[in-house]
Amino acid sequence: MGVEARKRIENACFDQERALYHAQHADVVNCVFAGPADGESVLKEASDIHISNCRFSLRYPLWHMDGFEMTASSMDEATRAPIWYARNGLISDSTIHGVKAVRECDHITIRNSRVSSQEFGWKSSGIALENVQIESEYIFLDGREIQLKDVKMKGKYSFQYIDGLVIEDSVLDTKDAFWHSKNVVVKNSVIKGEYLAWFSENVTLINCKISGTQPFCYCKGLQLIDCTMEGCDLAFEYSEVKATIQGKIDSVKNPKFGTITCDEVGEIIMEDSVMPCEGRVVIRGK
Repeated sequence: MGVEARKRIENACFDQERALYHAQHADVVNCVFAGPADGESVLKEASDIHISNCRFSLRYPLWHMDGFEMTASSMDEATRAPIWYARNGLISDSTIHGVKAVRECDHITIRNSRVSSQEFGWKSSGIALENVQIESEYIFLDGREIQLKDVKMKGKYSFQYIDGLVIEDSVLDTKDAFWHSKNVVVKNSVIKGEYLAWFSENVTLINCKISGTQPFCYCKGLQLIDCTMEGCDLAFEYSEVKATIQGKIDSVKNPKFGTITCDEVGEIIMEDSVMPCEGRVVIRGK
């Protein structure tokens, strides 16, 4: 049997329910998904779809898709929950503003794009962001095997209950990040936020700039390698930690186990502990 010829759907406007339901092997070009019918699920259950220069303004447009590319396209705030249960996708040079984008998805890469979506990336695996600006709360909740490179992120409650995360060359403006997270590596990045990585396990930060009050409490297997800490007071409470810090730490409180090496510490607080705390702070040159 021969290979099915690709369809080309071009310069059209769709607003009806399931307008291109179960479309296959198609190029969707310069189309608008909006209108008075306000139909949902325009490309549900589609596969092998290439979307370019399209505008989406309807709910749930890309659900249960397998194999898709979307480039130079936009999803506005009316595009609620735009990408769920999809896999094997590439999104580039696009904007996504629909709340709850990318949920329970697998192996989707987003490049050179802008995203503003609360509750982005929940319960997804194999998601990669490259050169992306993103604003979100509860980003990647309960995610697995996530990768971020050259990402500028603003939000809070980020990367909670995640297992398997690599972040490189990024700026994270967040608070309450990495709570209950496991197997995380962050390299050459800036992390601004309060209460970082509480209750985490096997988090490693390499050459990172860290700021914010009360970071790294109740951690297991925590490693900081050649990092700096600014405005970080009451750090490492009840944590198992191995850290080499360049410069000063404002204060360290009741580290449970391990060694924290730095150039200066404002205060070491070893009191009122509810468990045995044997961690040490080593000042270079002393």
